[in-house]
This record gives sequence, C-alpha cells and structure tokens, in this order.
Amino acid sequence: MKLTFHGQACFVVEADGHTIVIDPFLTGNPTAVAKPEDIRCEAVLLTHGHSDHVADAEAIAKANDALIIAPNELAMIYGQRGCKVHPMHLGGARTFPFGRVKLTIAFHGSAFEDGNNLLYAGNPCGFLITMGGKTFYHAGDTALFGDMKLLGELNHIDVAALPIGDNFTMGPEDALLAAEWLKAGRVIPIHYNTFDLIRQDADAFVRALADKGLRGTVVKPGETIEV
Repeated sequence: MKLTFHGQACFVVEADGHTIVIDPFLTGNPTAVAKPEDIRCEAVLLTHGHSDHVADAEAIAKANDALIIAPNELAMIYGQRGCKVHPMHLGGARTFPFGRVKLTIAFHGSAFEDGNNLLYAGNPCGFLITMGGKTFYHAGDTALFGDMKLLGELNHIDVAALPIGDNFTMGPEDALLAAEWLKAGRVIPIHYNTFDLIRQDADAFVRALADKGLRGTVVKPGETIEV
C-alpha cells in the first residue's frame, strides 16, 4: 500500500493497481502542492461534509467518473449534484473492487456548504480501509473516544492517520493516547498547520510516540510512503 499525503486530511491510497482519494482539499489549501486535475482515482472517500475535506470531491469524482463513498446523507447530496455515489453508515462495511471499507464513528460535526446555506450532512465518520493486504485507519476529524481501544483490539491496523491540530479535533496529547489504544504499526499526524488556529509541532508528536515505543512518521504534503 502506498500513501501520498496532500495536506490537512487528504490522502491518495494505491495498491494492486487501484487508486482512491480520501477527503480531497487541494483548492484553497495553502499546504497542498497538487491540484485537483493531478488526481487520478476510481473512488473518492469522504469522512464528513466540511469544506476542508470535500472542497474538490465533486470535481475529482466527475473528472475520473469515480464513485463517491460517504455517510448516507452526504452521499445523497453528491448524488443530487450528478455524482456516482455509494452511501454507507457507521459500523457498515463493504468490499469494492479496490478493497474493503468500514465506517467507524468519529466525534465531530458535518455540514455541507451550498452557497450561503449549510446542508445537513449526517454523521461524520472514520474509515478502516483494507487494500493490498494492509489496513489503513483514517480517523477523520474526531475527538478522542474510548472505542478506539476496541478498534485496536479487533483490527490489525498497519497505519493510522490521526488529527493533532486541537481546537476542532484531538490535540497531540489525546492523539498520543489514541495511538496507544489503536496499536497501529505506524501513525501519521494529520489536520495540523493548514491554518494558524491548528498549528502544531508534528515532529514533537512523533518524538512523543517514540518515547512510548510507538512508530510515527511526519509525511509532508506531496510525499509518499509505503506500508
């Protein structure tokens, strides 16, 4: 499995000749080095409806004739906008040609900006994505929650992407505890430094992980790692 980080919470995931993108926010993202037209994929996975996670979802999906996979209410919004969609919901799992997707809970909010209006976009989620024999846990935007222990007990997680920005999501201290509970082979910090309000020291977070015997990697926008 290859993971390319594109800033905030956006990843391109590749394995066995398949490619998906998660939470594409490139337009208006000051940390992004890629553009929406650079993304080639067969599916677009969305954790929730906030603009810093879905800004380029429609454009990328339509340009690639890609399937949008999202919590039911958010998927329905994109269906009404002419996109191919597959609605899911918390706790549900499905196997697609590219791999298996399971939706996990995330404690956050979700609303979709439609001009000056905010549309109800259902529950936010995280994803357990299995491709190429590896499992990637993308936590989405979330607070720390106790069932992360259960996720770690029930799943062999090869790599986890955890928000550390604080204010809107977990901060570094809570993300450190989440990493202990999840028992992931590697942790990638996300959702930080895109804006001043969520500025954090990701290197310090990775050092704190190492102090607990956990492996962390800072992946800069545009960089790719293999797991």
